[in-house]
Amino acid sequence: MRAFMTMWRMDIQIRPYVIRVGFYGIYRLGHIAIDWPLITSLVERWRPETHSFHVPVGEMTITLQDVAILLGLHIHGPAVTGTFVFDVAALCEELLGVIPPADAIRGATISLRWLCFQLSTSPPDADEVTLERCARGFILALIGSFLFADKKGVNVSMCFLPLL
Repeated sequence: MRAFMTMWRMDIQIRPYVIRVGFYGIYRLGHIAIDWPLITSLVERWRPETHSFHVPVGEMTITLQDVAILLGLHIHGPAVTGTFVFDVAALCEELLGVIPPADAIRGATISLRWLCFQLSTSPPDADEVTLERCARGFILALIGSFLFADKKGVNVSMCFLPLL
């Protein structure tokens, strides 16, 4: 997440879009200092058998509602399920307005670096469609670097793009 935050600052023009769809809370997490001793303590108290933390006052577990409150995400409504078959280049062209080169595509993922390079700044006189595309790219990068990061944190799955 920190690498993403240094690589891509949120453009002031797309902030209303990010707030409207409920991802601003996740963006703000990149500005919070991590308390490493607290994280270490929690790791030591985690019990995988019960999926809970064992603390002096009893057991504690983290629920979906806890995550929603902490991240500011909306969890109400139908579940998002289904299969995902698509052409990455065509999907990017339709929803982001740019076509990634072959070296930026890896299976069903695209490079976060390429995404940042293409959409991190919007023109000062950008129209509504361009701003929405930049906001989609920013939110996709947030998802790929924080919520559903790959092992190396360099690619993002395109299965999230049609949902934005």
